[in-house]
Amino acid sequence: MLNFDYQTRRSFTNKMMVFLCGFSAFLAFIPLASLLIYVVSQGLKDFNIGFFTHLPTAVGMPDGGMANAIVGTLQLIVISSLVGLPVGIFAGVYLSEFGKKSKFAWFVRFVADVLSGVPSIVTGIVAYTLIVKPMGHFSAIAGGVALGFMMIPIVTRTTEELVKLVPHSLREASWALGIPEWKTILSIIMRTAKNGILTGVLLSIARVAGETAPLLFTSFNNQFWAGPNEPTASLTVQIFTYAVSPFADWRAQAWTGALVLLLVVLTINIFAKMFFKDARSALR
Repeated sequence: MLNFDYQTRRSFTNKMMVFLCGFSAFLAFIPLASLLIYVVSQGLKDFNIGFFTHLPTAVGMPDGGMANAIVGTLQLIVISSLVGLPVGIFAGVYLSEFGKKSKFAWFVRFVADVLSGVPSIVTGIVAYTLIVKPMGHFSAIAGGVALGFMMIPIVTRTTEELVKLVPHSLREASWALGIPEWKTILSIIMRTAKNGILTGVLLSIARVAGETAPLLFTSFNNQFWAGPNEPTASLTVQIFTYAVSPFADWRAQAWTGALVLLLVVLTINIFAKMFFKDARSALR
């Protein structure tokens, strides 16, 4: 009888906790769904081919777009990837393969953790001091470097954890064949963990693609086409500029820009999930 009561109580508690978890998840989903629905409903009003092909126009002029901001965002992502990805990937491999052998690895891991918690606006101020002031002008290069600094800790920690999942037997088999350790890492370890590393890369790109504060201090903005060494428009800064303006047509375009940025980040995250799933399957 006592055992029956105990089992009944455990079953009831389990069902109650499952219900509470599901209900909490539903409550958390409500504001997210509301945000998505509202952004889509507002952004679709000006969502057309001209938005992607035309430059911004003066207030009240029709057929304005954010083509320069979209291209500028791509420029910034490419520059930030060139800055942050090599450092982050090789730092992650170093921590994974030599983290237990070197005291320097503790310092590298500590710096990566500190960088991941630094506010983005602080990163922008640092990039302004180190790059913009010596150059004497804003540029996409300065913005890309600022975003690259933000990518480093994400890529580092993701790469470290995914490389650790590679079975140690692969390393031992490579060493048994007389393959040097550096070649084992490059040809076997990194090739095995490539999907996981790519997941970290995509997540870091999605993270910096939505940043505004660092770009206000570095790339600034531009209403026209711009090169890497010039002040450059970006979707985030253009959205911010239009959203705080008193003009209704600019605010409408800000919603469309937000929708485009949302779709970009969503697409990147979907691909990241796919690659992470493939990586987990390959490492089992």
